[in-house]
Amino acid sequence: MKPTFYTFTHADKTNNMKDFFIEGSDKSPQITLSATGTIKIAGRSIHEDPDEFYLPVVAWIEEYCNNPASETIVDVELEYVNSGSAIFILSIIKHLVTTLEPDYELTINWYYEDGDDDILERGQYYSSLLQKDFVFIREG
Repeated sequence: MKPTFYTFTHADKTNNMKDFFIEGSDKSPQITLSATGTIKIAGRSIHEDPDEFYLPVVAWIEEYCNNPASETIVDVELEYVNSGSAIFILSIIKHLVTTLEPDYELTINWYYEDGDDDILERGQYYSSLLQKDFVFIREG
């Protein structure tokens, strides 16, 4: 199993937060969190212990929401997600929606492969549950 790498980069001048990066693997998504307002989750998320993987991400999101950028763009590009990981992804998006809106601009881009009804339906379910319009982007 490939180890997870967490990378912190320079502090942003506006809020002193550091960007956060986790390299993706065959079981974990690539996570890119930027204090400038760009959040990306891409790949497969099939962890046996999603708590260990996602808790640093949740901590970063919570800190970010204390002093967010005026516009936050979230790109979710999942190939596959298990139920434990899905709970964390929903929690992350919910925290962003409930904390940032209506004072800040928040865009959720939900990518799905043409014909991948499972990923599309998960995004539609999250959008409905959170009462937040997502931008659905079909690829391929």
